[in-house]
Amino acid sequence: MEYFVDEDSIVREIWGKGDTILFIFAGASAEFALNKAVDWLYYTGRLPNDPLGRLFSTVSYARKIVFSEEGAALNAIDAIAAIHSAVESKRGRSIPDWAYRDVLFMLIDYSIRSYEVLEHRLSIAEKQEVFNVFFRVGKRMRLQGLPENFEDFQKMRQSHLEQNLEAGNYTRDLYRRYRKHLGAIRYRLLLETQIYITPKKVRELLSFRHFSLLSLLLPPYQLSRRINLDQVLRSIILPTEYRAEINSLDQNRK
Repeated sequence: MEYFVDEDSIVREIWGKGDTILFIFAGASAEFALNKAVDWLYYTGRLPNDPLGRLFSTVSYARKIVFSEEGAALNAIDAIAAIHSAVESKRGRSIPDWAYRDVLFMLIDYSIRSYEVLEHRLSIAEKQEVFNVFFRVGKRMRLQGLPENFEDFQKMRQSHLEQNLEAGNYTRDLYRRYRKHLGAIRYRLLLETQIYITPKKVRELLSFRHFSLLSLLLPPYQLSRRINLDQVLRSIILPTEYRAEINSLDQNRK
């Protein structure tokens, strides 16, 4: 059977661990709130009504593509494109190409950042491999203006961060909703994770401090993974309605 992503790929290693995906989720939730095209997510009503579910579905689609055989992965990508096309038709406007690229860039960047925070640094070849997988996703969706390699991606990613993000009314509203859906303690944990994982530009726009308390919490949590206590900790940290979904993301428990 031919898979969309090779079975021994670093991308499967990254997306096979629930902890890594939670960090990707945290970073994406910060950038979604700042993106100048976030009004598209408000248009459908799904993001403001269920911000955690909407962001989780984005991550879940990516994970499905990573672990599916070639045909099923291509069908999943086509389904994503069809969903967005339907929204565009209903609104009578096209989602900007740069907004599509931004989401793709988030998945690449936070895949790398999250794995390096929780596991170890990736080689240039491994980072290129992460890029290659999501580049193929973008090509299948017929996205325009994609970078051709990881080096070009890094330059374009920085440019997008400078040009396509702003803190506005949608940002404030989304963070209010994050707090409402998470509760005060989990919301604080989300913020500390975002401070830890997001690029400098994102932290500046969100007026985050430079130091994250997560740097103090990560070592004992990583120890808990070695003695299999991390599932217990997750049951305390995660909202009940998403706990089973997050725990089910573990493909590679070691």
